[in-house]
Amino acid sequence: MRKFFMMCLLLATVTVAFAQGGDKEAVKVVLNNYKKAIEKLDTTGVVNLFVKDSKVYEQASNEGTIGHYLEHHLGPELKEFKSFTFSDYKVDVTTAGEYAFSTETYIYTIILAKDGKEIKSQGVATSVLRKTKDGWKIVQTHSSFRKAK
Repeated sequence: MRKFFMMCLLLATVTVAFAQGGDKEAVKVVLNNYKKAIEKLDTTGVVNLFVKDSKVYEQASNEGTIGHYLEHHLGPELKEFKSFTFSDYKVDVTTAGEYAFSTETYIYTIILAKDGKEIKSQGVATSVLRKTKDGWKIVQTHSSFRKAK
C-alpha cells in the first residue's frame, strides 16, 4: 500500500510539473505573439491576446484597455516607424493556478520612417495573465524603457 501511495504521489508531482511547464510555454507564446505583432508593425488580432477589461500601463501612464491603447497610442505610433526590432530578449514566467506573472527584458531598436533616425532603448515589461476558456490572456501589462547603454 505504501508503494502504491508513493507511486501516486510521484505521478501527481510529475503531472503538476508537466502542466506548469506547459502553461509557462503557453504564456510565452502569448507574449511572443504580442512582440511579433509589434515587430511586424501590425496590431491586427492583438486584442485577442488580452482580456476585454485589460489594463495597459506605459512609462507610469495608464493607457486604458488594449483596445484604447492600440487605437490612441500604439497603433498611430507604429505608423511612424520603418522598423521595430527586439534583441537580447529574455522572459521569465511564474504560474500560480489560473494566473501567470511574467517579466520581459529586451533592447528595442526603432527606425523612423520619416528620416531613418534610429532610436535604441532598453526595456522591461511585467505582465499578469489569466488562464481562460480560450487560453492564456493578458490581464495587465506595464512597460518602461530608458536609453540603451
